[in-house]
Amino acid sequence: MNDLEKRSFYSFLSLYVGSSFLFLALAGFWYYTAQKNALQNNNYFQMQHYSDKVSAAIINAHMHGGGLHLPAPPQKTELTLVSTQNDVVYGALPQDIETLKNDFLLLDNRTILISDAPQEHLNIRYVIVESTTYPEELEALLAYLLLVMIAISLGIVTVAWVLSKIFMRPIHQKVEQIEQFIQDISHELNTPVTALQMSSKRALQKGIYDEKILTNIVISTKQLYSIYRSLAYLNFATPKEEPKELNLRPILEENIAYYGELSRAKKIVFKTELSDAALRITEERAGLLFSNLIANAIKYSMPNTTVTVTLKEHLFSIKDEGVGIKKEKLETIFKPYERGSQIAGGFGIGLSIVKQICDEFKIEITVESELDKGSCFTLTWQ
Repeated sequence: MNDLEKRSFYSFLSLYVGSSFLFLALAGFWYYTAQKNALQNNNYFQMQHYSDKVSAAIINAHMHGGGLHLPAPPQKTELTLVSTQNDVVYGALPQDIETLKNDFLLLDNRTILISDAPQEHLNIRYVIVESTTYPEELEALLAYLLLVMIAISLGIVTVAWVLSKIFMRPIHQKVEQIEQFIQDISHELNTPVTALQMSSKRALQKGIYDEKILTNIVISTKQLYSIYRSLAYLNFATPKEEPKELNLRPILEENIAYYGELSRAKKIVFKTELSDAALRITEERAGLLFSNLIANAIKYSMPNTTVTVTLKEHLFSIKDEGVGIKKEKLETIFKPYERGSQIAGGFGIGLSIVKQICDEFKIEITVESELDKGSCFTLTWQ
């Protein structure tokens, strides 16, 4: 990945992981708070239940005059009985109790319930229940929650990494296409620019302008202009013209003549069968459509071959005797930056532009090709 891709990748990864961790932290806090309250309430009710059982035993012993039989305390629970004179008659008074009154105390390492439910029967005023269950359960809850959040965090990071890779894959492919596109443009521009420089220099040195030099200049200038028209089409901000009914014949004849010098330089003969044909399209789009198909035919044709162009109502075709296109490439030649052959130059947007124009004006395009024998592009419309 280049620097731009890395920045995009890590920005997406950071945003995804950061927002996920924030949501996870909020969910963890909510879960912890809810479970903490549930544990606290459960601990309170258990201690209250045991305190009520002790109080009931005290009252029952006093009312029936029998012996006092205290129920066994739950695990990790201590019982203390305090008399009406505030003397401890059973157990040991817990620390940190300053005054005796009905209360439920949450301390660092234990909980304490003070109840006056005995109502001074058997001269007992308070039942005090002390438990260490709640702090231990709370500590276990924290450990469990921490473990779960670590596991979920690892899952989030893994998913984020995979999603970032998936997210960046089409961007990476597009960046590679753009980089290749820029390299191809540089190469395509280099040829006519170099030819212009050399022809201009030779003309200045010779002091005269012979036909060959002027032809080279014209060809190079037209190549540059063709590249410019294709790139201008890709500028989607360009205002669009309103389509109108046009006769395609003069537009096609103009484009064939436009590439005359280039075809003659390669000793390519154009065989034409042209009739008037109407289509609702803009003149600029029709010219660009024909220009790309003709330039393509010349580019991929061998010297001393023929390009056959046919135009009649509802049909246009152009057939060359060039290098042809592999069968497996026929499905992708209309995609941006895809090239049917690497033999000739180009940057893979010509046929893409042709397909876009055809789609825009409801023209059906088909291609037949045989390797080393040539290709035929056919356009039909209603």
